[in-house]
Amino acid sequence: MSLPHAILTALVEKPSSGLELTRRFDRSIGYFWSATHQQIYRELGKLETEGLIRELPGRQPARGQKKSYEVLPAGREELARWTAAPQDPRPLRDTMLLRLRAAAVVGTAGVGDDLRRHLDLHERQLAEYREIEERDFPPGRDGAEDRLRHLVLRAGIDLETFWTGWLRHALAEFAELPGEGAGAQNR
Repeated sequence: MSLPHAILTALVEKPSSGLELTRRFDRSIGYFWSATHQQIYRELGKLETEGLIRELPGRQPARGQKKSYEVLPAGREELARWTAAPQDPRPLRDTMLLRLRAAAVVGTAGVGDDLRRHLDLHERQLAEYREIEERDFPPGRDGAEDRLRHLVLRAGIDLETFWTGWLRHALAEFAELPGEGAGAQNR
C-alpha cells in the first residue's frame, strides 16, 4: 500500500482536514499503515497538485484555520485502479528475527528481556484489537463496508495472535538454552 492511496481511502470515507487525517491515522489506518504528520501534509499537497483531491469549496480558511479536502473523480478513479491492480505480497522484514539470527553467532545477552517486552506489546495490541472488534463489529453489522473493514481488523487480530504464540514459543526455547545460548561458544 502506498501513502497516497491510504489518504485517498480515508478522504473517500470522510472528507477531512490534515489534522483530522493524522488523528484518523493514529486511531485506525495507522494500525496497518503508518505515516508521520509531516508525510501526510506533504502528500496532501501532492495529491492536490495532481488534481486528485481539492480543498472543500466555500471554505476560505483564515489564518490558523484548517483546510478540509475531498476526493475528486480523478482521485476516485486512481484509487479504483490501484485497488484492482494485482500486487505481490511483501517479504517479512522483522528486526527481532534478524536479531535472533545474530544471537546465534554472538550470544543472547539482552535478547530474552526484549522477547518478553515484545510479547507484552503484542498482547496489549491484541487486547486493543479485540476491544475494537467488540465495540465496532457487533453481531448483525454485516453490510459490505463493515465486512471489509472487519476483515482488515481480523488480519490484525490474527497477526497479533501469531506473534503472541510465536513469542511464547521463542521464550520457551530460550529457557532451555545453556548459558547465553547457542552463540556463546562461538565467541
